[in-house]
Amino acid sequence: QVQLVESGGGLVQAGGSLRLSCEASGRTFSNYAMGWFRQAPGKEREFVAGISWTGRFTSYADSVKGRFTISKDNAKNTVYLQMNSLKPEDTAVYYCAAQASGFGSTQYEYDYWGQGTQVTVAS
Repeated sequence: QVQLVESGGGLVQAGGSLRLSCEASGRTFSNYAMGWFRQAPGKEREFVAGISWTGRFTSYADSVKGRFTISKDNAKNTVYLQMNSLKPEDTAVYYCAAQASGFGSTQYEYDYWGQGTQVTVAS
């Protein structure tokens, strides 16, 4: 079992930056690929970014490429999402997720989820 706790959400003006953190506890964090997803009101949960268990490989949704960066610190059991040049359409609840095998971009491939953190981008 892996427990995930997100932090770092908040209200920011368009063009601003936020860094989300997700701290993991439980089983060996370094063995898991990690992902960030988001869900806006009335919309389905969507993939934002993913990172392999080694941290060597990353993937991003087209909508955030060049603006968001995912990173993983296995020593701190933490995955980060640096979000720059934020837009109002980035407003959503952001979820951290852990995947025991593989390196996927759909929510169905992930085994553990955090409770989410709200990000609101004002225009």
